Amino acid sequence: MAERSPEIAVVVPSHDRPLRLRWLLNALEEQTLPRDRFEVIVGHDSSGPETSELLASHPLAAAGILREVKLPPGTAPPGANRNAAWRTARSDTIVFTDDDCRPPPEWLEGAVEAARRRPGAIVQGAVRPDPEEDALLRAPHRHIQRVKPPTPYGEAASIIYPSAVLERHGGFDEQLYTGEDCDLMVRARRAGTPYLGDREWETFHAVVPMALPKYLWSLRRWKDMPALIRRYPELRSDFPLWVFWKPTHVWLPAAIAAALLERRNPLWALLAVPYLAWALPRHGFDPRGRLRAVVELPAQVAKDATEFGVLAYGAAKHRTFFL
Repeated sequence: MAERSPEIAVVVPSHDRPLRLRWLLNALEEQTLPRDRFEVIVGHDSSGPETSELLASHPLAAAGILREVKLPPGTAPPGANRNAAWRTARSDTIVFTDDDCRPPPEWLEGAVEAARRRPGAIVQGAVRPDPEEDALLRAPHRHIQRVKPPTPYGEAASIIYPSAVLERHGGFDEQLYTGEDCDLMVRARRAGTPYLGDREWETFHAVVPMALPKYLWSLRRWKDMPALIRRYPELRSDFPLWVFWKPTHVWLPAAIAAALLERRNPLWALLAVPYLAWALPRHGFDPRGRLRAVVELPAQVAKDATEFGVLAYGAAKHRTFFL
């Protein structure tokens, strides 16, 4: 008798995060969906041996559910890792997630049901910070992800694609280090593929505290955002004044001007008021919360200035105005 193909394939891109990847695999091991109904494929370009050792030794591998697709170390953006993995899938339905996510036990059952209810469509699920890491949300600098689907960006932390759609459009753009998930979703939508959201189907994303220098360095990944805007001008409607990424970016030049001019005349300081209204961290209106907001303001200015600079570089590189 021919072996039955799994109903759904979980595809995970990874790069040198073996601990987070282990937690994801452990969560997939605990899924309520029977194991003969899904497969897991990890595409990675990790530099050390830890990821391959994990993928070879994990119980899902012994069960014949998990396999790896390894690319040369350090060569692949997320889109290349995803492409290498989904192209080996046996299922006609692919669900993408990230190596720093930890799905609840019913996640895969929800994915199968979401795909069944919306055949041929792209379906994006909800993403929220991992409830087991709520305490880390107090960290002043942290990497998190929140998705209330469907978003204009097609974030791939929890999203279903029919394999036929992936094949039709050639998968993810392997030249983009940022926005490759948005790029694929927009191409598919332009061609008529429905794009829907399912807010009841959710996964959890890691909360990762970061030192400020490391956080600022990580922002360089946004340098390709202007390239995405140039390709798909319709995305501008989702941004302030169609040319700024965030409201704080709108007012940052005025705040810088205020800092430079207020010594000549204190009234110039008023130029900074709109920026401060957007940029001050919200920690409540009690004295402690207000003091914390003031203390964290310089770091917020550094974040906005770094983002602004990275986007300015990308705007010049890709010849499109987006800050």
